[in-house]
Amino acid sequence: MTTINDVAKAAGVSPATVSRVFNGGRVTPERAERVRRAATELGFAPNRVARSLRTQRGSVIGLVIPDIENPFFTSLARGVEDAAQQTNLSVVLCNSDGNIDKERHYLDIALAEQMAGVVVAAASRARTDLSALMTRGMPVVAVDRRPRGASVDAVLVDNQHAGEVATEHLVASGYRRIACITGPRGVSTAEDRLAGYRGGLRDALLARSVPVAEVEELVDSYIRYADFRVEGGHAAMADLLALPDPPDAVFVANNLMTVGALQALRQSALAPPSFGVLSFGDVPWAGLVRPSLTTVELPSYDLGVTAAGLLLDRIAGRTAPLQTVVLRTALRVRESTAGPS
Repeated sequence: MTTINDVAKAAGVSPATVSRVFNGGRVTPERAERVRRAATELGFAPNRVARSLRTQRGSVIGLVIPDIENPFFTSLARGVEDAAQQTNLSVVLCNSDGNIDKERHYLDIALAEQMAGVVVAAASRARTDLSALMTRGMPVVAVDRRPRGASVDAVLVDNQHAGEVATEHLVASGYRRIACITGPRGVSTAEDRLAGYRGGLRDALLARSVPVAEVEELVDSYIRYADFRVEGGHAAMADLLALPDPPDAVFVANNLMTVGALQALRQSALAPPSFGVLSFGDVPWAGLVRPSLTTVELPSYDLGVTAAGLLLDRIAGRTAPLQTVVLRTALRVRESTAGPS
């Protein structure tokens, strides 16, 4: 069965663009024509999924995310909703707050209400349990985070590579004591971004002829764990600034913690770019503040559209092998990493 992802690949566009073409969204005429031509050549019929869905038990899909206040998940949710709208499906949004018990409660509700399927951004790599849904044959797609041991389709970004690229950028900009504020232990996105930071900083220290025995100790001294929220970012940044040899730059593993880190810097009379700041996750105001904020831009909307597309394919009866789609990030270099004075 031809899927929305097959059409996107053939047309050289994102699944989100395909969704917009068939959902009446704004797309350039040239791209729309490429999508329609690819759909015709592949025999893709957008209404076929809708017809199949009418035979299912439910007309609702669930979306379980850990933090609706995070703009990343807000955009992801919009992508899921736009894709689901093509087939007249409704989306029930469930905010787990990163709490395993709350997440489990919402997954139980999905089963009890016989939803057509669920998209899940897991609260924990190790503790999120999708087994009840899988046992009952409910279609499930993991988005942004893949729970350990879950045999489901997944849509991810290469967080580790992006973290390494971000750290290498700070090194190349001239910063020498680069810290990392990462998210909670056990959350795959936080762990992967931290692994990228570790690799990038370790290579930079070795290139400066820092003894191998000292490298890990130096790297660890500049790592702080937080909660992916503004308050956690503020506390972690304040703690780093209190070190005897404080950092001169920070890589922050999500956008909300970046807000808290910037607040702490302002309270200490520090500011970019003399103190470098790089945020994982773009925000609408990143280019408007002064100095403008360097970010790792995440394809949040496309993550949602792609995850919903995979889920709709499963609901419609696709029996192909499990699929993992990895989307690209982009480093948006702005003024906050221009280099120390």
